[in-house]
Amino acid sequence: MDLALLRTFVTVHRAGSFTRAAALLGLSQPAVTSQIRTLEHQLGRPLFVRQARGVTPTTIGDELARKAAPHLDALVEIAESGGPAEEAFVRTLHLAGPPEFTAERALPALTALTRDDGQSIALRTSFGTAEETLDGLAAGHHDLAIATVRPRGELLTATPLCDEEHVLVAAPRWAARICPGTLHRDATPSLEKFPVVAVHESLPLVARYWAEVFDSRPAVSATVVVPDLRAVLACVIAEAGVTVLPRYLCAAALERGELVALLDPPVPPLRTYFLAVRTGTLALPHIARAHEWLLRAAVDWS
Repeated sequence: MDLALLRTFVTVHRAGSFTRAAALLGLSQPAVTSQIRTLEHQLGRPLFVRQARGVTPTTIGDELARKAAPHLDALVEIAESGGPAEEAFVRTLHLAGPPEFTAERALPALTALTRDDGQSIALRTSFGTAEETLDGLAAGHHDLAIATVRPRGELLTATPLCDEEHVLVAAPRWAARICPGTLHRDATPSLEKFPVVAVHESLPLVARYWAEVFDSRPAVSATVVVPDLRAVLACVIAEAGVTVLPRYLCAAALERGELVALLDPPVPPLRTYFLAVRTGTLALPHIARAHEWLLRAAVDWS
């Protein structure tokens, strides 16, 4: 059986789409379709059921993928690992994730790999929303993606990376205007008169906090909207209003007294980050090293 046909088959099985598989393989969609039909003809059985959006593997297709994929991944690992003459070869790792978390957490951890003599990794980074980074990963634009949602399907594999705690904060001037204990009873009357700083008009972190802590929706709109939590932090320190921030991002400002945590709920809201790869690409040594490195570093992030 032709290994090229099996490689195309496994890629389609993981991608769930001829179109997406073609992009990953660098082939045209008709070429992918032709290869799958050839393999189906050789086996005498259908491997996929064509649907309006993508394809679904048949029982035979699932069985073949289960048997073939590990061996194909092993061959890729052998081909990519190289011999002694290639040990000093620098591989480029393409990482994508949210700008704040990637800049403050992931990149400082991964830069150690760029200094590792003989096994160096070059880094290229892209910022984006969870949807953008996962779509880019699926399309082959990135090697690793950090996202706040777990991807679905078999094309991408995700591992929980860490949890971040969210904190309701304000500058001391605004905090002094809130009567102690009022937030425990009802957030809306206490905070609706204060300006709010957020990363989006929908107040994503504020709305999540309100839902989990106060079991309500925020009855406020943003006074300042800036699409970067580091800029939100700077605005709140400058007394622009109140906001909700990840604790790792505002911990230093809280210690310096530049910000005040307005509430200490018994169960603080958490958001989980996932580290995602295309299924099978952990067979590539440079991706596997970066993946393991981030998981180790994340032990100290929660």
